[in-house]
Amino acid sequence: MREDIVRNYEAAKELYGKYDIDVDQALQALEHIKISIHCWQGDDVRGFLFQDQELSGGISVTGEYPGAARTPAELRQDLEKALSLIPGKHKVNLHAIYADTEEKVDLDELAPRHFQTWVDWAKQQGIGLDFNPTCFSHDKSKDGFTLSHPDPDIRRFWIDHCKAARKIGAYFGEQLGQTCVTNIWIPDGYKDVPVDRLAPRQRLKEALDDIFSEPLDSAIHLDAVESKLFGIGSEAYVVGSHEFYMGYGIQNNKLICLDAGHFHPTEGIAGKLSALSLFTEGILLHVSRPMRWDSDHVVTMDDELIEIGRELVRNGLLEKTFIGLDFFDGSINRVAAWVIGTRNTIKALLRAMLEPTEALRQAERKGDYTTRLALLEEFKSYPFGAVWDYYCAKMGVPVREQWLEEVKAYEQQVLVQRGHLEAEPSAFGLNVGQ
Repeated sequence: MREDIVRNYEAAKELYGKYDIDVDQALQALEHIKISIHCWQGDDVRGFLFQDQELSGGISVTGEYPGAARTPAELRQDLEKALSLIPGKHKVNLHAIYADTEEKVDLDELAPRHFQTWVDWAKQQGIGLDFNPTCFSHDKSKDGFTLSHPDPDIRRFWIDHCKAARKIGAYFGEQLGQTCVTNIWIPDGYKDVPVDRLAPRQRLKEALDDIFSEPLDSAIHLDAVESKLFGIGSEAYVVGSHEFYMGYGIQNNKLICLDAGHFHPTEGIAGKLSALSLFTEGILLHVSRPMRWDSDHVVTMDDELIEIGRELVRNGLLEKTFIGLDFFDGSINRVAAWVIGTRNTIKALLRAMLEPTEALRQAERKGDYTTRLALLEEFKSYPFGAVWDYYCAKMGVPVREQWLEEVKAYEQQVLVQRGHLEAEPSAFGLNVGQ
């Protein structure tokens, strides 16, 4: 390890130590945190089952940056590159449309065998897998309804798909020895104000009861349900609202997914984590950056991410929170997007671990809000970066922006070579502001 990295780290340890912050212990804890990295950033949410199907369910990806993965093998190759630049051992989150099979199979017929290559790959990489049924971009979701559809045959198709997804998730957990979270999100809703808000929710509740009727071992598999405020085509009413899923999750002991982009544009989710933790055994967190509501920009070190990290660390919620990412940007290098977003999420957790939480608590309990504010502000300029550099070096990944050179090299060696690319090599540089 470079001498300057070690020297800066030792100096940082001394500063943090004045507030009894054990930096070495923080890094040990950080090593055990797994971020679930979403596969769909690598190919713009196309998947491999129905690649000619237009995106639906309010999902849209902008940009045509060259080099998107076209096959499961290419997507795994890109993920491997991203994982090699991110400190720690993590997980990959798959959607059902990412099945790796030559069989002609519909969503309700999917089985573990259609994902065996993913399982074999995950074993080789020493990582876990999470899963999601894909209730969008399908002929049977074109009218905007799936599990709450008034047609019982269409509803049955989606119920059977979600049941199949749970079995696949349980297989992941069993094979990999890491709990798989299978998360259900549906796009169901109305563009304009409906007369009957209750009936679709009654159908959704009945469908979920059917889906979850088969108990699965919680050591290998956990169910989650995810709400949304509104979507493109469901601006007036969403069946699976936050209130609906919060009630259902608490009543039925399911993980409730909080997605940073699925609430009011000015509403942060950090404060919801501690509140929800009092009533649930676990939480699923989707970290995103909703620049304009659910726009799913690449995660940056913004105020909301910092607050999410603080809420998890200060309240001891890391043990019960499953952290995943959910963003997609086709206007920049997709591997770089994974690296930026994941490294930032880990940084936010480390930054929170290096705050004088106990001193802040004591000041708050005494009503000494002056000290609380002063410490919070002063610690913003403490040498967190020196600790992060040391952690990256210790974990064998590039320090600071050195990873960018590897991504640029990978772009030229791999992404440019993919058959559908026609631009000149010079067009593939990572240009600021692209």
